[in-house]
Amino acid sequence: MAMFQPTCKRDGIEGQILDLDTAVKDGVLGGVDSGVVGTGVGEKLDLGRMIEELDLSEVPSVFICPISLEPMQDPVTLCTGQTYERSNILKWFSLGHFTCPTTMQELWDDSITPNTTLYRLISTWFSQKYLVMKKRSEDVHGRVSELVETLKKVKGQARVLALKELHQVVAAHATARKALVDGDGVSVVSALLGPFTSHAVGSEVIGVLVSLNLDCESKRNLLQPARVSLMVDILNEGSIETKINCTRLIEILIEGKDFKLEIFRSHSLLVGLMRLVKDKRHSNGICPGLRLLRTVCLHSEVKSLLVSIGAVSQLVELLSGLEPECLELALSVLDALASVPEGRLALKNCSNTIHVMVKLLMRVSENCTQYALSILWSVCKLAPEECSLIAVEAGLAAKLLLVIQSGCNPILKQQSAELLKLCSLNYSDTIFISKCKLTRTIQ
Repeated sequence: MAMFQPTCKRDGIEGQILDLDTAVKDGVLGGVDSGVVGTGVGEKLDLGRMIEELDLSEVPSVFICPISLEPMQDPVTLCTGQTYERSNILKWFSLGHFTCPTTMQELWDDSITPNTTLYRLISTWFSQKYLVMKKRSEDVHGRVSELVETLKKVKGQARVLALKELHQVVAAHATARKALVDGDGVSVVSALLGPFTSHAVGSEVIGVLVSLNLDCESKRNLLQPARVSLMVDILNEGSIETKINCTRLIEILIEGKDFKLEIFRSHSLLVGLMRLVKDKRHSNGICPGLRLLRTVCLHSEVKSLLVSIGAVSQLVELLSGLEPECLELALSVLDALASVPEGRLALKNCSNTIHVMVKLLMRVSENCTQYALSILWSVCKLAPEECSLIAVEAGLAAKLLLVIQSGCNPILKQQSAELLKLCSLNYSDTIFISKCKLTRTIQ
């Protein structure tokens, strides 16, 4: 029998030659025994399609081509005993190489031999995995259909239990999500949301819907005012998981432009989102909450309402403890609020705004620098004498010089230059130059 090279180290020895019989006996192939190799299952199914649909993360090393690091569909063996995918080794030869890619030995015979034994092992192994996957998919598909039919008939606690199971199945299986969308499942589940829906039912419905790829019709159906109102109520009163699901579902529903803004011009929605982003016990809700805030802040009416509930000072206070991704989102929201007069005034009146923004310049990312710079410009432009003095004392001038001398985009450099000019108006040349020293800013 031919000998083959696994693609990884085994027992600390690199380049070990592994006999297929030994591989099967020792269980290297994941439990495929030699008794099923001759069943012919592999010949009835397309190997390439099985490999593609299974997309397995762990495949026996002897099935992997050392060149492409992908499972082999047409394994061939060289005179050195090493096995490769036919197309890969032929390409290696076409590039003028006449050596074995794994051992780098010169080939004394350039012929390639189909490795039928390995092919049958690969086919059988993938066939078994594929048939198990298909059986599981059929079982899942059937269970989803059963649960949808159950939801049409039951009420009360029985409905909650059916929804909980559907929520779990949909979250765990792509097949279940597809089955629910392709059938009548989405409309059945969506119909359970209404003005008299309990929070127990609503939470599970939202947990199911947030996992699905909803079409435009389903989104429009869910954007009915009564349903949105229920989502907002649950956002304010549900568990952290439910709050996050509500936030993500609302974001999914308003991704398009065919929704009515007045539905989301809601004081309760914004209060719920601010509670979510301020909840230090559950940091996993911060980014989803900030993403939805950024989306609804595209509208000036929402910006004014968000400022009115004290969001500016609350977001500024949060900045120092946020991870980079959340920090960028929070700055983008504050920058959006700075585009309305009441937002600029709130930023100016917040005692920490200028110091925090100066500190963030050239600290995290170019996007963060751009947002912080834009906010500083809005505040300093609103009250040049008062705010510029505070900003320069906080080290803004030196930071702006850093931005100008960096590899940032030209627009950012231009904004920095304009802000630097605005700040310099309150000082004599000599004093302002001393304020631009970087060592003072670092200290």
